[in-house]
Amino acid sequence: MRPHKQPNDRRVCGKAAEGWTDGRTRRRWCRVSDWVPTTCMRCAVGCGHVQQGADIGYGIAGTRGDAAHPVNQGLACARGIRESQDPDGDWLTRPMVRSDGELRQTTWDVALSKAVEGLRRAHERDPHEVAVLGSGQQTNEAAYALGKVARGGFGTRNYDANTTLCMASAVTAYYQAFGSDAPPCTYSDIGEADRHVVWGANPAVAHPVLFRWLRQAADEEGVAIVVVDPVRSETAENAEHHVAPEPGKDLALARAVLARVVETDRVDEAFVDEATEGFDDLRAALPDAATAAAEAGVGMERVDLLADALDRRALVYWGMGVNQHVQGTETARALIDLTLATGNLRPGGGPFSLTGQANSMGTRICSSKGSWPGQRAFADPNHRRTVADHWDVPVGRLPNDTGPGPVGVVEDGPAAVWTVATNPVAGMPEADAVRETLDDAFLVAQDAFHTETTELADVVLPAATWGESEGTTTNMERTISRVRAATEVPSGVRPDLDIVATIGNRLFPGLFGDTSPDPESVFAEFAALTEGTVADCSGITYDRLEDVHAVRWPAPDADSAGGYRYHDDGEAGEDWRFPTASGRAQFSTGRQASLPEPTDDDYPLTLTTAREADGYNTGVRSRGGRSGPLVARINPATVAAHDDAVADDRVTVGTRRGTATARVDPDEGVPEGLVWLPIHHPATNRLTLSDRDPQSREPNFKQCAARLVAPTDAAEDRAAAPADADD
Repeated sequence: MRPHKQPNDRRVCGKAAEGWTDGRTRRRWCRVSDWVPTTCMRCAVGCGHVQQGADIGYGIAGTRGDAAHPVNQGLACARGIRESQDPDGDWLTRPMVRSDGELRQTTWDVALSKAVEGLRRAHERDPHEVAVLGSGQQTNEAAYALGKVARGGFGTRNYDANTTLCMASAVTAYYQAFGSDAPPCTYSDIGEADRHVVWGANPAVAHPVLFRWLRQAADEEGVAIVVVDPVRSETAENAEHHVAPEPGKDLALARAVLARVVETDRVDEAFVDEATEGFDDLRAALPDAATAAAEAGVGMERVDLLADALDRRALVYWGMGVNQHVQGTETARALIDLTLATGNLRPGGGPFSLTGQANSMGTRICSSKGSWPGQRAFADPNHRRTVADHWDVPVGRLPNDTGPGPVGVVEDGPAAVWTVATNPVAGMPEADAVRETLDDAFLVAQDAFHTETTELADVVLPAATWGESEGTTTNMERTISRVRAATEVPSGVRPDLDIVATIGNRLFPGLFGDTSPDPESVFAEFAALTEGTVADCSGITYDRLEDVHAVRWPAPDADSAGGYRYHDDGEAGEDWRFPTASGRAQFSTGRQASLPEPTDDDYPLTLTTAREADGYNTGVRSRGGRSGPLVARINPATVAAHDDAVADDRVTVGTRRGTATARVDPDEGVPEGLVWLPIHHPATNRLTLSDRDPQSREPNFKQCAARLVAPTDAAEDRAAAPADADD
């Protein structure tokens, strides 16, 4: 049971209002401060905002796009504005500890002491008994500090971030193909492309400002958007063409398109010969185009449409529909293969993974979860020594491998878990099992809002949020910009960096030189550690960001900034250089395999998940502590075929892991036999499958076998027992 909050707990613009109880409503009747430039933290587009804070009390009084910011030049989406200025989350305002089974408010000293005691006890048993889970919602500085504590303090391999749940397949594919993570292309390429192939992504919902750029580009003569998605998404509704493969068969479709390119002699042989290797092996492994198209469930005319698109300057974008699959890495590689084979690795074209969370890219280069800062190879002894020396810790303390991924971290059953700005109870697959594991562990949950995870915690540490924090963030095109506080932090709340450094220094004295390090010094420490790497940020400083607002890495000196990667268009002609062993880009030979959980007589439908406009980051900022009804989008023909399961527009969706009752939304944009659920609703991931891509460790959120049954009057949905498989 949550304790009743007192009026002075409230984050409010102006004086505390009378008679409130829930801490969510905010009033706007106060004086305001000057406009403060910052960066929106809702998604990874990285739009510059300006915010006004309250002169009296706490809170954001106004937010708008920043016309001076080079990324968005004043554009901003309504959801980014709303969730920055007035989130509907259930605020955390005081530390809490569990006593007699209930969370009770306490002081910071008591909460930190209990957190440190529990983490220390597990660490003394075994460093890997401590699990740390970070987030793409942290600043670069907080992510770097958390990785330093996890890897250089605890020395645990059980450390990861929720970014692995959405981006790990793209990350792995980039490393394998190019020797380095992150897209080669930038936002400036959007206006140069003739074809925008959006594959397994819905930027109209997930990245509204970026999608506006796509629509503006497509308004030009001869420019078109082509969407590949089993569902007719909002992006598909606004595109010239929609290709709908069967769920989970994207790799078969990508191979059909490449086979068609080869069959019709449209390979850019000059580029392939000069800049790549492995194409002969790929050519030999390609299926027949018609056979692969049939496997993907599309006609050859659709394959030809995609092959024709790649004849032009084409940007190939992809998102969770590709990554969240047991063959996510191989599918992302296949999309990269398409750009390589057609010579679309140059300005105006290329493979562009659309990052979800605001600072997923920063987590990748800062946090030491999949590589050391600056993309230093995790297992390389020289890099390990450099990192250990930089942190002044014994090199033997650093773990030998990057760990099992976030799902594997939980499956290992750690004795203590520390979550920072993440909600694994709602965000991980097979969520009931996750809940049980975290309920058994000593759990420290650090967040700005109440979540399904904080409800289970032994210690809750309330953290500052957008508009209250200082630092930097990195968007999906590698651009770093400032995050600034426009309002004071309430007395019961601390910034993520301050909390992380305090716990780190109490457990490992001297790990941070300052008990409460300032973000600028932490960024300088991180940037220095990247010097000479492929993700060199050593030329970026707070002073530079003050002058120019944003800088794209690599930026090895004060005058340089990254552009299109791997490509040089000089006087001697085009040149390509890749940080691979051979200096060439690498083709792949992956082929479509069977799905991990195909449909059968007992579970004849396919469940898929995706984002909805107002559900993001498990929805904690937008659902106000109340999840609301689960809504299942289902084709009317599928609804009719299961009319015995529908009662009062409600149906129970069941998988082999559990059941959830949903309101039915008949939607002809969803193909027959498919059930679409919003991934950020806390009930959805009780149903999803934890099978993972063996290369990226990213879970297969997008397909599992399901069925529809009549809803019951039970107080809560239950796990589906094997015995009822024949019901």
